[in-house]
Amino acid sequence: MLFLGIDTSAYTSSVALVDDENNLIWEARRILEVPEGEKGLAQSEALFHHVRILPELIATLPTNLWQNVGGIGVSAAPRPVENSYMPVFLSGMGIASTLASALQVPLIKTTHQEGHLAAGIASAENFNAAEFLAVHLSGGTTEVLRVQKRERGKIDPVILGATTDLHAGQFIDRVGVRLGLTFPAGKELEKLALRAAPGSASLLPSSVKGYEMSFSGVESAAQRMISDQKRPADIAQAVLGCLVRTLDKVLKTAVRDTGLTNILIVGGVASNKYIRTELTKKLQAQAKLYWAKPEWSSDNAIGVAMLTRETILK
Repeated sequence: MLFLGIDTSAYTSSVALVDDENNLIWEARRILEVPEGEKGLAQSEALFHHVRILPELIATLPTNLWQNVGGIGVSAAPRPVENSYMPVFLSGMGIASTLASALQVPLIKTTHQEGHLAAGIASAENFNAAEFLAVHLSGGTTEVLRVQKRERGKIDPVILGATTDLHAGQFIDRVGVRLGLTFPAGKELEKLALRAAPGSASLLPSSVKGYEMSFSGVESAAQRMISDQKRPADIAQAVLGCLVRTLDKVLKTAVRDTGLTNILIVGGVASNKYIRTELTKKLQAQAKLYWAKPEWSSDNAIGVAMLTRETILK
């Protein structure tokens, strides 16, 4: 039996298929097109792109596999909390419900955040904790979570801390686009940072109050550095260094308060090698960090498909 997952975030359309042993059989995804120089899409624009792209992605699924599909899963909301809503998820819901009805198979509704966490649990090397800390680090979310996995097909995250303004990915993209990089700017910014002068990682401050993180002030500081014609590579590494120090402070507080020392990190920004290396160094005495596979960190439907499988087979 095969299980199809669909995810439609603010940045990516994604479809994935797993089998009854949780093996990834097939996937397709496409980043939504953003006009040059822009820093993202309005929800209405992103919804339009999903409506156009999703049928094209699904059409690439090998036709011989449809007869074995035993369930359809979809991200119906951003998070598994009451009143969590974003218009972009309506596009996935519409197609998923239509497919489930046509194939006469169960429709499983989950959330974008649970999909990220499921992909991380499945792909992080040697990870098997039932209760743990997690970081969801992306363009639309920057949260530190306390997570429990009480039952198959369901993940229960509780927010301990979050940004009060910009998300980590927005911080990267706004500075990156101003530096002339393509949106989304994460990969290009990471390459640029490799050419930074020693000490550049500490050029920007970090703003943390307990569990609250803020990036709007440091983003403004980075923009001033650009206006002052500081070296782009130094600015790029300063942004990443700020993110590392911010997360380090909040996670040390979370470890101290909860006693949990296993930390799973997911989301598109979590694929950044600099952040992975430097944050692991800073926390190695307090906690064990686990990272989703880089290719599974960014928005995808793999975790949604896996949760669908768990729900149907439990």
